[in-house]
Formats: sequence, C-alpha cells, structure tokens
Amino acid sequence: VQLQASGGGLVQPGGSLRLSCAASTRIFSISAGNWYRQAPGKQRELVASITRGGSPNYADSVEGRFTISRDNAKNTIYLQMDSLKPEDTAVYYCNANPMGTNYWGQGTLVTVSS
Repeated sequence: VQLQASGGGLVQPGGSLRLSCAASTRIFSISAGNWYRQAPGKQRELVASITRGGSPNYADSVEGRFTISRDNAKNTIYLQMDSLKPEDTAVYYCNANPMGTNYWGQGTLVTVSS
C-alpha cells in the first residue's frame, strides 16, 4: 500500500490550501482516513479523521476551519484548510490503519507566513 500526499505550499495567514492523499489500493474503503501534522520540535498530532461511513472528527485547534472528505472512487482523502494561521505550519501526513497496521504518506509541507 502506498499513500501519496500532495497540495502543500506557502500561504499567507487567512489563506486556504487543499491537501490530497491518493492510495494505491482501496484502503480507504476498509479503513478510516486520517490527517496528522508535525510542527518543528513538536510531536505528531492527529488533525482530522473520517470514518468509512464518512463521519468526520477534528482536533479542537482546527474545528470550523478544516474539512476532511473522501472520494472512494478515487481512493483519495482530502483536507480542505481555510483561515490558515501561522501555527498551522507543519508537515502534514495522511494515514490509514486497517486492523491496527499503520500506513503513512510521505508528508507535505504547509507553511503559513506573511
């Protein structure tokens, strides 16, 4: 299983980005899809999850600003990030963990700066 994350970049505060995570298999049909992030000097944290049924969950820090979604036909999950803040700067990783086995994307860097 390979997860390919994309969509990161440099954006000004208040701006938007959309991250994508494409899987090489139908893994998101059998597993929740997750987005994590890791800022410099900090531990990796869970940002958003979407269940197989499509129910989303968010960290308090991004609730109301980020939206996770999935397209099962494309084996892809997305993270729409709006009203970005400098503290959102991090490497973002997508993840799937069917039956307790973790699969990670390679990470995509999001930098929020003026």
